[in-house]
Amino acid sequence: MRKLDTPQATADVSAGADLTLLPSHRDLFYGGAWHAPLSGRYFELTSPGTGEALGKAADGADADVDAAVASAHQAFAAWRDTPPLERAKALRRFAEIVRDNTRGLAMLDAIDCGNPVRAMLGDAEIAAAQIDFFAGLVTEMKGASIPMGPDRMNVSVREPLGVVARIIPFNHPFMFAAGKSAAPLAAGNTIVVKPPEQAPLSALRLAELVADVFPPGVFNVVTGQGRETGAALVAHPRVAKVALIGSVAAGRAVMRSASDTLKPVLLELGGKNALIAFADADPATVADAMIAGMNFAWCGQSCGSTSRVFLHGAIHDAVLNELKARIGAFRPGRPHMWETTMGAISSRAQYDRVLGYIASATKEGATLVCGGSSPRAPELAGGLFIDPTVFADVTPAMTIAREEIFGPVLSVLKWTDEAAMMRDVNAVEMGLTCSIWTNDLNAALRTASAAQAGYVWVNEVGRHFLGAPFGGIKRSGVGREECLEELLSFTQEKNIHLRFALRPPRT
Repeated sequence: MRKLDTPQATADVSAGADLTLLPSHRDLFYGGAWHAPLSGRYFELTSPGTGEALGKAADGADADVDAAVASAHQAFAAWRDTPPLERAKALRRFAEIVRDNTRGLAMLDAIDCGNPVRAMLGDAEIAAAQIDFFAGLVTEMKGASIPMGPDRMNVSVREPLGVVARIIPFNHPFMFAAGKSAAPLAAGNTIVVKPPEQAPLSALRLAELVADVFPPGVFNVVTGQGRETGAALVAHPRVAKVALIGSVAAGRAVMRSASDTLKPVLLELGGKNALIAFADADPATVADAMIAGMNFAWCGQSCGSTSRVFLHGAIHDAVLNELKARIGAFRPGRPHMWETTMGAISSRAQYDRVLGYIASATKEGATLVCGGSSPRAPELAGGLFIDPTVFADVTPAMTIAREEIFGPVLSVLKWTDEAAMMRDVNAVEMGLTCSIWTNDLNAALRTASAAQAGYVWVNEVGRHFLGAPFGGIKRSGVGREECLEELLSFTQEKNIHLRFALRPPRT
């Protein structure tokens, strides 16, 4: 979950799922119109919270991607030359539409991806805030002047790249479809959004809502099942840049394919993130942080989740006692119900994968503190639910301590030696986030400096701040988002050297 430092939405949400909120269009959106897939193929959608059918979505293939990219490429020239403040005006209208439809969009994502509707209200607000943020930066795409002496001027300017492909994951479908379109559009690029196959409906609904906000071909949505649609976008010679939020494996595949055309990439990938608690930290506060950082509302399906907790031996038992008293607030429930605090796993494949990790932890000797199975409540039959799960006595060599699970499984490791603990923290291949809890400033700064992560909190966890660069190191990604650097990454720099006209000497 991305807890942005912005006011939460307060829309009223009914207790029942309103299926009239489903998008009426299930085809591909490009060139300002809806197009049936050229192959005629569609794929079935199922609600992970109920197991009910949600209809079909178009399965875009190579020819569909080519048509969408051609439309975006054709629209680029006019959008590139649109004055920046006019682009900002369109983006602010975009944000306004998102805010006006918060309730419906939150419910739609709850039905389609399994996240609880109460939490999805915040996703819609975050998306609108991101759009407004980049609308306000359109005049900051500045170059520089370089002194060259008399009779010469040398300046650099920034120009948009062209067509940008945005490939988004299933954990925040609408927030990423809307919010992650803002920087490319603000910079003057056109965009093709590839929603997740597990939850494409909110992106289709977004296209319905903003169809008249941008000129035809500026904003496009192409759905697809499997890897074909995304792979075609990445490989397309007229796609100037690819931005992906996904797994490390997906990031590797994108980077390999993008290298054929030497197109740049922006990758936010997986995380096996650490929460470190020192001996002086308050056990109750640390327990609250563990729950918040694990994003149990999202069933732990967040790349930034602090899924490895390193507790100092002096507070280890006290923190676990506090945790047991608090974790009951998160119980799986139907995602569309207002009272639900924890949703469903996004797909059957992911559900089976998470249960496999839980089985491996037990087999390898971890101690189950709570959870570890699916709830048996009759009202949850048909849904993909797993109880919030915590393992203690975890060692760095265990599978659950090394691999990203992307599920509601929290691993607790006890430490007493700081140097050894930091070696274990940094031993994994990913480095996205880290959360440090202590009242000792020296310890906080020392640990923040040593942690191999791109985004570090001290006595905070989970929250994002617009303007503060978010991104990972090592195999957690390439580039930074949610800041001016993201906007600039969708531009290219051009240098212009001007020699003044020579004047004849005076006589």
